[in-house]
Amino acid sequence: MKTVTVLGCTGSIGCSTVDLLHQAGEGVSVKALVGGRNVALLAEQAKALRAEMAVIADEQALPELKALLAGTDIVVSAGRSAVIEAAGVPADWTMAAITGAAGLEPTLAAVRNGRAIALANKEALVCAGDVMLRAVKEAGATLLPVDSEHNAVFQAMADRQENQVGKIILTASGGPFRTATTAEMEAATPAQALKHPTWSMGAKISIDSASMFNKGLEVIEAARIFGLPEDRIDVLVHPQSVVHGMVQYTDGSLIAQMGSADMRIPIAHCLAWPQRMATTSPQLDLATFGTLVFEAPDPVRFPALRLARQALREGGAASTVLSAANEIAVEAFLGGQIGFLDIPRLVEAVMDRLGAPPIDTLEAVLHWDNEARIAAQGYIAKQAA
Repeated sequence: MKTVTVLGCTGSIGCSTVDLLHQAGEGVSVKALVGGRNVALLAEQAKALRAEMAVIADEQALPELKALLAGTDIVVSAGRSAVIEAAGVPADWTMAAITGAAGLEPTLAAVRNGRAIALANKEALVCAGDVMLRAVKEAGATLLPVDSEHNAVFQAMADRQENQVGKIILTASGGPFRTATTAEMEAATPAQALKHPTWSMGAKISIDSASMFNKGLEVIEAARIFGLPEDRIDVLVHPQSVVHGMVQYTDGSLIAQMGSADMRIPIAHCLAWPQRMATTSPQLDLATFGTLVFEAPDPVRFPALRLARQALREGGAASTVLSAANEIAVEAFLGGQIGFLDIPRLVEAVMDRLGAPPIDTLEAVLHWDNEARIAAQGYIAKQAA
């Protein structure tokens, strides 16, 4: 029986993971479920999966969680330290799906157990790549990429012949503004930006997809997962979201992974790895699509890819700064403080201001993450004035 912990169980990825754990049945035993603020959902999941622990990040929600789980044997706790402690409980497989910089310490705690980590937290490798990868190596842990694009490349590189890889190709849907003009994007509302054409996701990742910062973060993540330089990672816009990733080998072969736009597919691949498991995800029927479209991303309307590649080349804290500034920018856009195209403007301004100082510890990562957030808030205040 495989023991499992889910960090971020009440989010989009977490809920898909919980669904698969139900399908896995008696093959898994749930050690801990960690949620953010949705107390009712966490309690429901914990009871249904008979979890040993249920942890809520919001300390004020602890009394409610205790009340909802009264009469069960489930251990209940709350707060930042409780989240990190739960992440550190030994489990064969951990889903790391706490979004943003908040997921760094819990993910590191899970990594140090030396087990399998299904990584859905981009920031773990974007913000703290060197720190995280060093911890993985020291612990002998296994990173399994959950993002559909990285998981696709992982599957296409199943024989692990990295020395025969020419380049990898990540696909992007293009988001809701793929064909929009610059003027239309300048005037875009949060409601418009949240309408993703093919995927159902949380607000942060939906906005990132619309701006293509999501793909920029994925380029950085891919460089660290697969150990490839920035110039060997390509991006193609593919609006049908059927092909999720490709590997171009040195002999000219191009191997692609395809599937329905359902995150349960890459999650299931990670959960069952190195085997596979049956899921209730829709089976892909290529005949219903007829034509698949691929096109180069527009660097003028979507500068996020340029900024991400710049951060990769500069190294140090550059990608930490980019990620943190983008988080603040997305929050400000959703709150109506800045426009949609102000997101990349803000990120570039903060990157120019803070540069790429060296980082080799988690403390340094968190320091520059905080500095970027302060600088981003200053930018927003200046714009408002």
